Amino acid sequence: MSTQEIKITFPDQSVREFVKGITGLQVASSISEGLARNVLAAKINGEVWDATRPIENNATIELLTWNDTLGKSTFWHSSAHLMAEALEELYPGIKFGIGPPIENGFYYDVDFGEMALDGAELEKIEAKMVELAKRKSEFVRKDVSKPAAVEYFKKKGDEYKLDLLEGLEDGTITFYEQGNFVDLCRGPHIPHTGFIKAIKLLNIAGAYWRGDEKNKMLTRIYGITFPKAKELQEYLTMLEEAKKRDHRKLGRELELFTFSEKVGMGLPLWLPKGTLLRERLVNFLKKEQDKTGYQQVITPHIGHKALYETSGHYEKYGKDSFQPITTPHEGETFLLKPMNCPHHCEIYKSKPRSYKDLPVRYAEFGTVYRYEQSGELHGLTRVRGFTQDDAHIFCRQDQLKAEFIKVIDLVLYVFKALGFDNYTAQISLRDPNDREKYIGGDEAWNKAENAIIEAAAEKGLITVTELGEAAFYGPKLDFMVKDALGRSWQLGTIQVDYQLPDRFELEYVGADNQRHRPVMIHRAPFGSLERFVAVLIEHCAGNFPLWLAPEQVIILPISEKYIAYAEEIKQALEDQEITGSIDNRDEKIGRKIRDAEVKKIPFMIIVGEKEEENGELSLRKHGEGDQGSFTPGAFIAYFKDIIASSLQK
Repeated sequence: MSTQEIKITFPDQSVREFVKGITGLQVASSISEGLARNVLAAKINGEVWDATRPIENNATIELLTWNDTLGKSTFWHSSAHLMAEALEELYPGIKFGIGPPIENGFYYDVDFGEMALDGAELEKIEAKMVELAKRKSEFVRKDVSKPAAVEYFKKKGDEYKLDLLEGLEDGTITFYEQGNFVDLCRGPHIPHTGFIKAIKLLNIAGAYWRGDEKNKMLTRIYGITFPKAKELQEYLTMLEEAKKRDHRKLGRELELFTFSEKVGMGLPLWLPKGTLLRERLVNFLKKEQDKTGYQQVITPHIGHKALYETSGHYEKYGKDSFQPITTPHEGETFLLKPMNCPHHCEIYKSKPRSYKDLPVRYAEFGTVYRYEQSGELHGLTRVRGFTQDDAHIFCRQDQLKAEFIKVIDLVLYVFKALGFDNYTAQISLRDPNDREKYIGGDEAWNKAENAIIEAAAEKGLITVTELGEAAFYGPKLDFMVKDALGRSWQLGTIQVDYQLPDRFELEYVGADNQRHRPVMIHRAPFGSLERFVAVLIEHCAGNFPLWLAPEQVIILPISEKYIAYAEEIKQALEDQEITGSIDNRDEKIGRKIRDAEVKKIPFMIIVGEKEEENGELSLRKHGEGDQGSFTPGAFIAYFKDIIASSLQK
């Protein structure tokens, strides 16, 4: 190989030689012109680059298209720049904050000065974006010295870009230019604007600069783009369906939870039906945990500041915590609990441990508190007080893999019982090129990573591996679940931790009569109960699995003459732990049925003269209609068969 050639390694580990300075786009062209037409960016040595950026040294390559998450992210990042170009043409003199891609689409924070942008302006901005996209302007990357960058934005009078520049080192600064627009940006971007075919600006919101309430409120414009008009239409249809499924709307209609400004923003109040649903979830998981050797523990809602300093959580979450709680005793400071794991470490440490005692599995539905900006709060998905289905397993190194598999089994069972059947497991490993940001030696890390990889393989999980995504204390397995609308949520996580056992000096006496550190596994199949319930509501549109529904049955007497018989049936059902109520309103049966359908109650039991004479009930199923006549005993057996089937392993 000459000095003018480099070796490129492809994902299948095949290696080809190319001329030094070749771009990812040119590599794609060497494979097929069809591929080259679809390449949006290239992953070079694990870092996403412009597809047009020259490769000067031997490298690994992964060509990214719209089918790749990172390809979409690059596409939407470039779309944010296209929107900024359109805005600058339409409203000269405006200033720009940041414009990143997000999970679905992008946004840009803009200072419009004295002008107030309203929703009517969005169509005009969209039209300008379409016009600019058709020009197929190339995204050009330029290295810029810090003094030159500062001078450029001083001339523009853009204090936001100057603020961003303060945190950047000379020699690391790049500008991107497309058409007549220039932005401070590290990239990457798609080859040209022509890839962007379908555009929709979704909404306008306010956002404080740097997320600080003391700074100026900027206008945040959200949008989404696609390479095909059909994909945009499908997305907009999905958004309409998502509005119907919004957990905040359904939570109110189904009387599950509420919020009160007097109680405090981001602090949910669970109503009776929501509390019943939540308790069913908790009891479901507790029952499974009891079967697999977990011990339930309870810890306080506050802890001494020193506890969280020892664990490292004060350093990490201190800025996001509520103000410390002081007592009359000088120097005594407490915090609302941000995490349960430090408390569990102290429980483990409460008595000596032998290798024969391990594994020790502690579980707690513990409520924790984080201060979130008011603008970031969103229903149950982003709150200030939430309950984690937390558990921590303290085990020996030789037990790690087996314990990990048991947790995977539990997570998968939870998903099955709740109808989440589309998921991917993300194996998050450390960055092999930057080991300084992780604690612990190579031997322990290799064992932990191999245990996760082998456990996932043994369970036949569909996995993706992300280097550099491990926690600083150990690798982890995150479950990325797609709901009924195809939206992805991170539900369920399993983490391996070497830090806390070391920080808290946890020990056990081994078979060699020497003291050893246990390995710690963090796991939470639900994660946050609040967030999990929100995702579940939207996934099933409020049509909960029968075993979970807070109101499983409603009894509808034809008239008040049959209320006594309805009470008999209700009692028979309650004796079998079937929850329900009687609609004894003076309404026609058709109205009662319609109202029960709106409330999404799984079963409606209709009783009248014929049913009372025969000792039967007429059954209707939500969304399916008449199911015929049953004796109370036959209905109870039918009901229990449905639940047994849905909870079968």
